[in-house]
This record gives sequence, C-alpha cells and structure tokens, in this order.
Amino acid sequence: MINDRSARVRLTVDGRAIDVASGTTVAAALAIAGVAGARRSVSGEPRAPLCGMGVCQECRVTIDGRAHVLACQTLCRDGQRIDTQTQPGDA
Repeated sequence: MINDRSARVRLTVDGRAIDVASGTTVAAALAIAGVAGARRSVSGEPRAPLCGMGVCQECRVTIDGRAHVLACQTLCRDGQRIDTQTQPGDA
C-alpha cells in the first residue's frame, strides 16, 4: 500500500477541529494548531516537546482517553481526539 502524503486527516485538539496531512505526528499537529505546550509540570510550568524522539517525555498528551501518550511518537489519524494539559490546574 502506498502512503498518499497528500491525504488529510481531521482530528480534535482541545475541542477544536483541525486538518493535517496524513503522516503528521501529534506533536507537529499541536504546533500547527498553535498549542504552546502539551502539558504543565507539577509546579505549573508549561512543557512542550523537546527531544522529538520520546526520551524526554515532555510531549505527553491524552489521546482518545488514553493518558500519557507521547505526541512525538504518535501519528495523527482521522477522528482522533487529543487533550493537552495546558491550563493551570489540569491533572
């Protein structure tokens, strides 16, 4: 099967629908959506993808109800729901 890079997928980031190219990582989709970070640290500091290869785990998000998924290692798919923890007090 040939991967058609021109195909688009629609997903939801923090309740807002966006379209991205097929093959886009969730971390890239967050940047495209203008989301400043993936989560907040225990002390409330914003955290965002750093290493891009899953080592730092700063890109953790909730995808389709599954917490602590690495955004930099996960490809977007049609209908996916991504929830970040970017607001102070988010768990």
